[in-house]
Amino acid sequence: MDERTLRQVDRTLSAGTWLIVAGAVVFSVLTVTPLVRGVTPAGWEWTAPILPVVVDAAVVIVVRLDAALARVGGRAGGWPVLLRWMTGLMTLGLNTAGSALTGDMVGVAVHAVAPLLLIVSSEASLAYRRALADALTAREAREQAARAAREQAAREREQRERADREALADREERRERERREHEARLAREEREHAAALAREQRETAREQERLRLEHADREREREHRAREQAEQARAQAAREREAEQARERARKEAAARAARDQAARRRAALLTAEPATEKQPEPTARETVAAAYEADLTIRQAAELCGWSVGWVTARYAEHRQQEVRV
Repeated sequence: MDERTLRQVDRTLSAGTWLIVAGAVVFSVLTVTPLVRGVTPAGWEWTAPILPVVVDAAVVIVVRLDAALARVGGRAGGWPVLLRWMTGLMTLGLNTAGSALTGDMVGVAVHAVAPLLLIVSSEASLAYRRALADALTAREAREQAARAAREQAAREREQRERADREALADREERRERERREHEARLAREEREHAAALAREQRETAREQERLRLEHADREREREHRAREQAEQARAQAAREREAEQARERARKEAAARAARDQAARRRAALLTAEPATEKQPEPTARETVAAAYEADLTIRQAAELCGWSVGWVTARYAEHRQQEVRV
């Protein structure tokens, strides 16, 4: 349970305790005042509320001081216990006396509820507060121990880091000394290697020049063969295109001749047919009229061949003449 929850529990306990105390005080004043007024001399009845108020004030003081001591974990000895029980018993006696004197046991039980609840809640709240105080103390002790452990760990970590830094400094110094020695050795080796490398480079340069000349010769020969192959490929492609174009022209001419022959046969068939006994379908009739127009037949002859009226054939002849004019 964290500190926030403990504080909330403490506030809830305080609110409940003071609510019970307030209810018990009000109930006690209302119950005890008539009893005290009945045993007070004439003319002094107005002092009747003083006694229950004094007793309840003592209860409030005890509860308040017990709560304050419990929060800090203190104990006041036996006198607060005596005062707490004495005020509680006084409140119980005063609240139940009126009913007890009349022999009303139900009234005694009813009027004993508030005082008994006040006594028990006071003891329980005190125990609760002490338990909460112990819990807070234990929690603070754990937190203090955790802080001490963290501080100890931080000190140990700092010591380890200091030792690591010192060891690192020693290693760096040793590495630096070794590095200088290594650089001096490398410098000697590099000078020796530079002389050998210069000789090798001269020999390599001569060899590379020879290889470059040979490679250039091979490249020129390869480019020459590639140009010859490209020219041969272009010539072959040109021949193939010409052959394909020739075949395409032949196919088109054959198709045109076939179309002309078919159209001629169709016109001849239409023109040599017997006069129609009934109207030809319109597409066939239009073909017949077109063939008659091209053969310079008269409108009446064309009408007899297709079976349509002279007026309709005249309109078709007019369409053919307009097409010739546009062309």
